[in-house]
Amino acid sequence: MVIGIGRITFGLSDCHSLKDKRKIIKSLIARVQNAFNASVAEIDLNDVHHRAGIGFCLVGNDRQTINSKIDKIFEFTEDLQLAEIIDTEMEIINI
Repeated sequence: MVIGIGRITFGLSDCHSLKDKRKIIKSLIARVQNAFNASVAEIDLNDVHHRAGIGFCLVGNDRQTINSKIDKIFEFTEDLQLAEIIDTEMEIINI
């Protein structure tokens, strides 16, 4: 079994309230979940309106496939242009 974990930190310079941030992040999370069938959640920077952090997880049986899907999630979120990506992290674990 292969587990892929990813984290994306976003900069939300146009957000002036937590309500604006929540709207953008909920949209990002829903789109990633629908497109990749991944578990996605806001995991960091909950009380800051100009930055956000989301995490996601994928499970499969092939390391190369999981790595490819994580890269595609990073590209997908960037292509949406809902928020600026500040940082990305990924880890792949073989069990």
